Amino acid sequence: MTGSLFLSPKALRGAAGLAGVLLLWQISVPLVGLSEFFYPTPASVALAFVHLVKAGILPAYIGDSLARYGAGVALGSVAAVMLGLLIGLSRRASKLLAPIINFFFAIVEVAWIPLFVIWWGYGLKVILVSLAYIVFFPVLYNTITGVRSIPPVMINAARSLGATRLQLIRDVVLPGALASIITGFRLGAGSAFRGLIFAEMIAAKSGVGYLIFEGTSTQQTARTVVGMITMGVMWLFLERLYLQPIETMTIDRWGLTTRAGEGE
Repeated sequence: MTGSLFLSPKALRGAAGLAGVLLLWQISVPLVGLSEFFYPTPASVALAFVHLVKAGILPAYIGDSLARYGAGVALGSVAAVMLGLLIGLSRRASKLLAPIINFFFAIVEVAWIPLFVIWWGYGLKVILVSLAYIVFFPVLYNTITGVRSIPPVMINAARSLGATRLQLIRDVVLPGALASIITGFRLGAGSAFRGLIFAEMIAAKSGVGYLIFEGTSTQQTARTVVGMITMGVMWLFLERLYLQPIETMTIDRWGLTTRAGEGE
């Protein structure tokens, strides 16, 4: 199964495109005529990559970034789904909380990070809160939309059969809103990954974002490029091994959403 994945026409096209980019990069180096600091060669980037791997720096940084990302996304998603269910099911909660939520939605996460640093200093708390904040709003709004799109007749039928509020949420509301929740989760997860890199540049002493920042500040541009490439590869694997399986399970269990890229 794994072998067929890497030998698929799509994978081969991707490999050919990557080889073409590397070839053009190498050819452009003498044409551009800039120093290694401004425009590192593929060979110098490869050497930096090997050094970072042998020293254990790159694997450790990737592990730190993935742990922060997973924790931040989980915190933001759980909080958003719980509040989204409350607002979607309660008119009173919607009227009370909607203005506050809209107010905070208008404040982008970048504006919060300096304030978080003042409150808590540099470290894990700043990154986790920033990621949770980024994920929160897409998941929240899509959860509310999903809950309100459920036909009232289904909710009334469950109530007439004696379903408790917990049973109603578990058996009717969550399945009915799941497609919208997954959509919000994908949007939030993508934005959170980019936010992770930015937050690590400011508030961390490890991670892929810190590697990119450190490479530039110490004039080791090849390290910066390694960090950028690692960032792209990490997202590809996260999407393939993390987000797409969630969509697949949703389809298999509920048949409510479509796979990313389906029909291409």
